[in-house]
Amino acid sequence: MSGGEQTSAGSNKGGASADSLLPQDVVRDLATVLAGVVGDRTSAMDAAVPTVAGRTLTERVTLVRDALLADLPDGYRAFAGVVRSALGDPAFDRWMIWPVTEAVAVRALDGTAEHFKDGLDLLAALTPRLTSEFAVRHFLRVDLPTVLEVAHDWTESADAKVRRLATEGTRPLLPWAKRVPALLTDPAATGPLLDRLYLDPDEGVRRSVANHINDVSRLDSGVAVSATRRWTSATPDEHTTRLVRHALRTLVKAGDRDALAQLGIGDGAAVTVDELALHTPSVPIGDALEFTATLTNTGERSERVVVDYVIHHRKADGSLRPKVFKLSNRTLGAGETVRIRRRHSFQVVTTRVYRTGDHLIELQVNGVRRDRREFRLEPPLGAG
Repeated sequence: MSGGEQTSAGSNKGGASADSLLPQDVVRDLATVLAGVVGDRTSAMDAAVPTVAGRTLTERVTLVRDALLADLPDGYRAFAGVVRSALGDPAFDRWMIWPVTEAVAVRALDGTAEHFKDGLDLLAALTPRLTSEFAVRHFLRVDLPTVLEVAHDWTESADAKVRRLATEGTRPLLPWAKRVPALLTDPAATGPLLDRLYLDPDEGVRRSVANHINDVSRLDSGVAVSATRRWTSATPDEHTTRLVRHALRTLVKAGDRDALAQLGIGDGAAVTVDELALHTPSVPIGDALEFTATLTNTGERSERVVVDYVIHHRKADGSLRPKVFKLSNRTLGAGETVRIRRRHSFQVVTTRVYRTGDHLIELQVNGVRRDRREFRLEPPLGAG
């Protein structure tokens, strides 16, 4: 996306439906833009316009990519020339860019080593219009060292969106993207890129660094903690603490002692849970579990406290699967008591299936599970 809108396409979740993106009018506009470069030789694109309706986003991207490959020149150089000419048109923007980046990957990877590098340069030119983070995955799967070398140059770009491509495109677990086996087996490989970007002046780049490290933490907690320790002990700025906290969020939820220590959080032994009370021990699906918890710092000095709660959801086979949710992050003074109240919604959503029966809730203080209570999830009101 142009201007301040540029973001990971994955962040569109929660906004418009993914399958509503790249609609017929956008595909038609793309055909018009390209016709302005190559004349009327866009028959495949024209034919694709009415066929995108009713398809998933992935299917739309593939359909339009293939139409582009059919209409534009076969040779990489001529193909890339058309795309670069289209960049002169301000209408060449937003969601129409995604299938173009995919077509660039196909042409570049079919060519020479020179075409490979030029294809990466072209992705960098396209990424400010939306993002090239998904297309770069094809290059990473073929030649990781070369892409990391080029991404090193991207970290020095004057354009924050290109710098962001260096970290977002190489994330090991980038949402919506193809996995790159070499990044999964060696999550430390991208460390030099992140070292160059964690102090970036752009918030979007810094957030991408944090999300990248969060991905790494799921693969190798030691690599993630070492990176953040390196940053906080070297040249931190006013944004580093927030970045590190966001980067280690999954490890904090998991109670990883090294991650908690990196954030200056102790074991919370002096903090007692005096009461975990359920106000709705029987919850209809669609309603909410209401609970309160009372915590006291019995120690003689202030204590940083990270309080989470764990819902154990019932699976189809009757077993329970825990999921951690954030509750509170605060400092308790010596002898201080705090009462926390929360409503946890069981509103039906497409990403989770709720099953009736006995469930559990636990409180987690500084990574340590403390108190637990049982509650029952009932059928929706009016059901049956």
